[in-house]
Amino acid sequence: MPNLVLLLELALIAIVFAGLPLLYISTRQGHSVFQKLNWVLVFMTFDLIVFGAFTRLTDSGLGCPDWPGCYGASNPFHAINEIQQAESAMPTGPVTVMKAWIEMIHRYLAMTVGALILLQVGLAMNKVKMLGKGPLFGSLGLLLLVCIQGAFGAWTVTLKLQPIIVTVHLMLAIVLLALLTLYAQQPWEEKNTSVRTLRLKPLSAQLVLFALFILMIQVFLGAWVSTNYAVLACPDFPMCSGGAWPEMRWTEGFALWRELGLNAQGEFISPAALQTIHWAHRLFALLVLIVLGALGWRSLQLATPALTSLGWFAKLLFGLLALQVVTGISNVVFQWPLLAALLHTAGSAALVFCIVRMSYWASWKSL
Repeated sequence: MPNLVLLLELALIAIVFAGLPLLYISTRQGHSVFQKLNWVLVFMTFDLIVFGAFTRLTDSGLGCPDWPGCYGASNPFHAINEIQQAESAMPTGPVTVMKAWIEMIHRYLAMTVGALILLQVGLAMNKVKMLGKGPLFGSLGLLLLVCIQGAFGAWTVTLKLQPIIVTVHLMLAIVLLALLTLYAQQPWEEKNTSVRTLRLKPLSAQLVLFALFILMIQVFLGAWVSTNYAVLACPDFPMCSGGAWPEMRWTEGFALWRELGLNAQGEFISPAALQTIHWAHRLFALLVLIVLGALGWRSLQLATPALTSLGWFAKLLFGLLALQVVTGISNVVFQWPLLAALLHTAGSAALVFCIVRMSYWASWKSL
């Protein structure tokens, strides 16, 4: 159980970290503080997802083997003796000075997002008379989600990187990014003014929702590949171990509740199960390309001088799809380089952001 001093120190660190984006907000002209804060939260959450991937890919997830502090301290400086002892016993980790700092910076960023959402709740509460209860309820929902996300972050450490826990941790971060983007693009303050922005809605909401649903499945499959360290289970491309259809063990590969590196029976997971995990992600990528490509193509067709932003996001969607293909292949061909793996995770988060932004021009009346 963390002591009160530790919690106060971590809270102070979160306040200091949160002060940096707030300082940026205070220097920007135009728009309200509430609106600027909402978009800063989107940016910070995207950064958190990418840095979380960096933490996982550098094997720093257990850089501090306890939670929320590091050996009971709020920062690795105060735990340097314990960290150095662990590093001396195992020079390559899981605990080293560098990995401890990476893990704690990841936690600091997560606490910063939480602190900013608390501020968002306060601002929404202050604006109830002006904007109604919608923004407040939405912000409270985001606060609840970030608390659940924090719990999974703790379980990631205490359950020793159990694949389903780490995967859900990433998925919740992606969902948080999507909901923060949806929240930020709402015309909360426009509803209270006499000046309204005419918004054309030519896109089909069904197409947008289906594209987002398909993408979320693929993100889960990609996370399952990464958290099971199955990226190199198929070491060649486009084949897998020289064959067009490798040996598959679906039940073993997709048994969700098990320890890292083991199957549901507690034995070492088989290479065939890891191949199954990898191959499923590759195959589903074809469907993602078709569905998201259709969304991008339809958006380009609908783009007019009055809808230039929709056309811009459609082009961004195609660019991100190309990035995902290149980085996905690079992860295999070049044996999982850190830069390609980071860009692949960042690209998936950016695709979610892009599709949610495109929903701004979708008509939901038929749903």
